[in-house]
Amino acid sequence: MELLSQYGLFLAKVVTIVLAIGALVVLTFGVTQRKRPRKGELQVMNLGEQYREMQNEMRDTCMSDAERKLVAKRKKKEDKAAAKEEKLRAKRGDEKVLKPRLYVLDFNGSMDAGEVSALREEVSAVLAVATPQDEVLLRLESPGGVVHGYGLAASQLQRLRDGGIRLTVAVDKVAASGGYMMACVADRIVAAPFAIIGSIGVVAQIPNFNRLLKNNDIDVELHTAGEYKRTLTLFGENTEQGREKFREELNVTHGLFKQFVKEMRPSLDIDKTATGEHWFGTQAQTLGLVDAIGTSDDLLIQEITTHEVLSVRYTRRKRLLDKIMGNAGESAERLLLRWWQRGSHPFV
Repeated sequence: MELLSQYGLFLAKVVTIVLAIGALVVLTFGVTQRKRPRKGELQVMNLGEQYREMQNEMRDTCMSDAERKLVAKRKKKEDKAAAKEEKLRAKRGDEKVLKPRLYVLDFNGSMDAGEVSALREEVSAVLAVATPQDEVLLRLESPGGVVHGYGLAASQLQRLRDGGIRLTVAVDKVAASGGYMMACVADRIVAAPFAIIGSIGVVAQIPNFNRLLKNNDIDVELHTAGEYKRTLTLFGENTEQGREKFREELNVTHGLFKQFVKEMRPSLDIDKTATGEHWFGTQAQTLGLVDAIGTSDDLLIQEITTHEVLSVRYTRRKRLLDKIMGNAGESAERLLLRWWQRGSHPFV
């Protein structure tokens, strides 16, 4: 019995020491993370070079050894001639003729449009160096989300148009609601045949637990200054007047949404398309919601021969806690989105 008692005491000491060390490590790591500047990093990648490398690799695989040697010899000769020409050009003082650039941005939007902070940095970086001959391709995927978040994202894209930079938006899967609010800013929208487009509408829902609380003799007090500071609440007793005001606010927001889309795409029949419905890419083209049918891959391959194609991506450094919370939030959002899609869209 005494042996068990001593063993239990020993285990308690070990656990205490391990917990203390763990707490110290976490505290030290947290302080280090706070002291480290939380700046992001701009990553620029030449997609044209990547595509040509892949193309050469596939071509080499299909060749015999003799053919491969001939091609390598010819390429070496071409590279030598190009280097010589470049040297002569430099001696003459001639300016190098540069290809126009195509900057490729990616926006995979969440419900809160939190990705707009990275989009802001990417747009600013492009505007800092772009010329009127350059273009931007945004690969956009979003089912929409909060109005203010997607309104800001659309405003960031508007900066490109205001700067005289041609903008193309490619939608491979979905650009609905707030996603379409962003897409309609583009000079051209290209959608895959079965991409989901449209949903120009506004939706809001809120659960109310008032009757449940009443049944359990729980009172909730809500004090406001201003007649419509709160229209509908989670726990209070909602009134018809509050519901009417809530619907009025939704209609105002919908009106602003329609006005914005109409300004961006004047030829669109806004009354026919702003019903909250969504369409597949081929249907959306017929209605004027998109300009062409195709995928982002098709667009990139077409432009590689005439443009220098650069991917621009801004990533922020995250603390360990932010990563954990972010992953949990993304998982919950994916689950919520999956439920929404099951109820709203057919499976193919």
